[in-house]
Amino acid sequence: MPFGYASPEQIMRDKADYARKGIARGRSVVVLQYVDGILFVAPNPSRALHKISEIYDRIGFAAVGRYNEFEELRLGGIRYADINGYTYDRSDVTGRGLANLYASNLGRIFTESIKSLEVEVVVAEVGETKDGDAIYRLTFDGSVFDEHGFAAMGGQADAVSTRLKERYRESMSLADALEVALTALTEPGGERPPVAQLEVAVLDRNREHRKFLRLTGARLERLLAQTTTPPPAATPPPAAKPSSEETPPPTGPEGDVDDGSAPL
Repeated sequence: MPFGYASPEQIMRDKADYARKGIARGRSVVVLQYVDGILFVAPNPSRALHKISEIYDRIGFAAVGRYNEFEELRLGGIRYADINGYTYDRSDVTGRGLANLYASNLGRIFTESIKSLEVEVVVAEVGETKDGDAIYRLTFDGSVFDEHGFAAMGGQADAVSTRLKERYRESMSLADALEVALTALTEPGGERPPVAQLEVAVLDRNREHRKFLRLTGARLERLLAQTTTPPPAATPPPAAKPSSEETPPPTGPEGDVDDGSAPL
């Protein structure tokens, strides 16, 4: 056996471990369906580098890992969509076609290159109805997963997926879906990222032509205000026990009436 020989199995395991470690350093991203489309949510302190982007009319893109690597994938997807939409028809550009393109490129790089890409990608397409929505999650080795309802990726993907599974339900409003996503992305007992460090976007099936829309600034703040759960009402102090010489007051519903001081 030549010096420095490594079996193909060992080389593939090393590449996979290397890619997973790189992806694990990235902040998680959540993609989930709501009643009017698909929601993307990601903690992102950078205001210049986007983890969530538009690919085509009905198709969105989200990624974690090395920015320069998944940005190349995003740009390649845009070129593919523009060429096919111009050459044939815009309806011929689909999320499945893009997912297959990315899977082919990721798989080729993983098997042929010395270093695999440290990226994980979601391609989502919104349909005319909820049944037409599609969410495809692609891993560094080109594997494709057809997700139903929601998908999570990044450093804490397993924990985030577990919290999503516990709270997700079909046909949620946008505000409810955002609340579920933020709860899943936040460690139990942890603080949520401020608005300035959140990247949020939707594919809204009710919009004309281009369905992708970023939610920023006042619009996002108003949406987050709808997700805020009011604190529980304060418990009124117990009534004083009458002395044996006093006649107890009559009981009735008045003792249970809220005086209006509890927050709504």
